[in-house]
Amino acid sequence: MRRHVFLAGVALASLTPVFARPQDDEFDPASSSTTQALRVLLGRGDAQAMPGGGFTFDGRPYRGTFVRDPDGNIVTTVALEEYLYSVVPREMPPSWPPTALQAQAVCARTYVLQRSSPRRTYDLVPSEADQVYGGLQSETPAARAAVDATAAQVLRFGPGFAQIMYSSCCGGHTEASTDAWGGAFFPYLAGVVCTHCGDSPNYRWTRDFPLAQVGLAFAQEIAPFGTLTGIRSTALDGSGRIRTIELTCQRGSASIKGSTFRLRIGARALPSLLITKFDTSPDVPDRLTIEGGGLGHGVGLCQWGARGMALEGASSSDILNFYFPGTTIGHD
Repeated sequence: MRRHVFLAGVALASLTPVFARPQDDEFDPASSSTTQALRVLLGRGDAQAMPGGGFTFDGRPYRGTFVRDPDGNIVTTVALEEYLYSVVPREMPPSWPPTALQAQAVCARTYVLQRSSPRRTYDLVPSEADQVYGGLQSETPAARAAVDATAAQVLRFGPGFAQIMYSSCCGGHTEASTDAWGGAFFPYLAGVVCTHCGDSPNYRWTRDFPLAQVGLAFAQEIAPFGTLTGIRSTALDGSGRIRTIELTCQRGSASIKGSTFRLRIGARALPSLLITKFDTSPDVPDRLTIEGGGLGHGVGLCQWGARGMALEGASSSDILNFYFPGTTIGHD
């Protein structure tokens, strides 16, 4: 899930499919709603109503209702808690401890409320761009129990909703949102030392890349300096993630942002920016070895850390207070 868009809309759709007109608050579908729900853009495909309620989209069953928008996309309107039944087990393994799943449920619910807007014909997409949503087939008893146990609970900071971020494994220190993406400073997203995610298979990792391949990714930047011969970090942020690196070449060097480096190499090929070592071995001069830790952007909730805390006996509120210090748990 990519979580770097901070939006503050909080209005949710009613269970009757209605499309909002841009810049026209009169058509806010939440204005007459008695049940919180949201609109999810499923995309183009075949949708058919099912006897007794719900519908299928390309053969997969879903709760709620659907309409086809003016662009031909299927948009489902689903009750918020029923949406979470499917999201929680797709964002966190349902076999994990109950309090970890409960913390995930509160995060997912809060994310929806900060993201929904009556000014669009949908609130969310069902992928990592927002939160992964797969309909009825994704639901599990453990995830439904976690959602029910935290019904209506959200994370707040002051009078509003907290801005929610989460990723798989922080590698030992969560990232400050300002270091990751800039923008406004949120004291509860300033980063914390995490000693709970060591069981993650990505807590520490090593990746090898052909040095020539890395050079091609930065061909424009290094063109004046010749062939790439090595890489070193030149600045770290407070969590230990790289801010800038130096590409060393035959006739000089080029400096680039850490975020640009990961983007060019590939976010899936390079798990995170918590890089501890760049190595070009004399024995294999055409290979770059990178050592590091964590998976994802590292901002907010560390999911493997939540698992670790839950195994140690922490409640969902303990977990949320640790990763979002200064926030409180309220009701939507």
